[in-house]
Amino acid sequence: MLTFLGFAMIATFLVLIMLKKMSPIAALVLIPALFCVFAGKGAHLGDYVIDGVGKLAPTAAMLMFAIVYFGVMIDVGLFDPIVKGILRFCKADPMRVVVGTAVLAAIVSLDGDGSTTFMITVSAMYPLYKRLGLSLVVMTGVAATANGVMNTLPWGGPTARAATALKLDAADIFVPMIPALAVGLLSVFVLAYVLGLRERRRVGTLVLPSGADEEPELVTVGTGTGTGTATGTGAAAGEGTAVATAAGAGTGVPAAGSGAPASGAPASGGDAGEEGFQGLDPQRATLRPRLYWFNAGLTVALLTAMIMELLPIPVLFLLGAALALTVNFPHMPDQKARIAAHADNVLNVAGMVFAAAVFTGVLSGTGMVKHMADWLVGAIPEGMGPHMALVTGLLSLPLTYFMSNDGFYFGVLPVLAEAGAAHGVSPLEIARASLVGQALHMSSPLVPAVYVLVGMAKVEFGDHTRFTVKWAALTCLVVLAAGMVFGII
Repeated sequence: MLTFLGFAMIATFLVLIMLKKMSPIAALVLIPALFCVFAGKGAHLGDYVIDGVGKLAPTAAMLMFAIVYFGVMIDVGLFDPIVKGILRFCKADPMRVVVGTAVLAAIVSLDGDGSTTFMITVSAMYPLYKRLGLSLVVMTGVAATANGVMNTLPWGGPTARAATALKLDAADIFVPMIPALAVGLLSVFVLAYVLGLRERRRVGTLVLPSGADEEPELVTVGTGTGTGTATGTGAAAGEGTAVATAAGAGTGVPAAGSGAPASGAPASGGDAGEEGFQGLDPQRATLRPRLYWFNAGLTVALLTAMIMELLPIPVLFLLGAALALTVNFPHMPDQKARIAAHADNVLNVAGMVFAAAVFTGVLSGTGMVKHMADWLVGAIPEGMGPHMALVTGLLSLPLTYFMSNDGFYFGVLPVLAEAGAAHGVSPLEIARASLVGQALHMSSPLVPAVYVLVGMAKVEFGDHTRFTVKWAALTCLVVLAAGMVFGII
């Protein structure tokens, strides 16, 4: 009964948010509450929720202050050189922009924290996507999948959990998996290339001539005529080519920070309102060029301390946010203005985390998650015993998507390893196979970092899920296949 209710609850949640019948926050709260009553444990709902909130409170605190910290860094111009550098490197070619998103997300993922990766990636890439009219779900999908592959780093979490659960050395699990993970990361870059070509066909190619430090001229192939020079037919809609100067001389492409959408810019990439261009406005009052190296050094020190685990991550971001605000905005009204400017993101993400605490609290408290895991393990045919590594790899896709990493690695993995050992399968193979599903896990509704990603990118969670799940699952299968070919799994 609990097994059926658990799967039904998850299915109901996913269907409702993907069909946009409920907001994620409402669905995360109301659906588990309803199913808790169906399970006959409604009297214990309060205990389950409080337990879930207690476990996720440090994560919510970390995200709140991390958003403030990186929001301030965006305000003061820390990421402006990155945005300009990517703009020049990508030459405003949608294919290069999407591939650049995957590369940037993979590089930043070296810090081992998904929330930080998404904040930095979206901060750098969001203005560029908005400016060129690219699909924002492409950005979130590529970033989440790249981060999922990189999340297998020993300090990222899953590898350490697998090693702890099975009493193995993390290096023995991770190092042999490097070739398979490298193939998985390469597949993400190939995916980004294909999606980029699709975006190029949709919005056309934009040409940025190389030049000096000032913003270069954009030649946009879009769906409108604007007031620029129309030359022939547009690749996207056949209505002409809008030519404009990025600094604001024309109207075919909006000036950075202009706050007005261009009539010649593609409309399908989302509303190109002023929030999309503030990060590139070279005249915004919050810039602190004299403090650039202080802010860069503070960010490097913060990430280093996080990787070395000198202090709990929530404490590090709390201290970092306080220091960044005090140094960059010493006057109280300015500090209040910066906090207010990022209050929407903070409230949305923190609210989502606490709502997810209801979902995870009910799943764990009622015993649904345990019954679901036991049912899946028990459903494995006896003849599959010698192939338990393959089975583990396949099960890691749905289980890490529908469960937290803690639940999977500490609750399910030992059972799978024990079943494998009975058929002569090494625990190391089981542990390596358990890492396969991480590319999909990073888009799970139970992962707080994904709400940072979709919140900052202003993408509906249902849209992100519908777009990303198939590509992330394909990436997982590529990693699994590569592991088998290389004899790792």
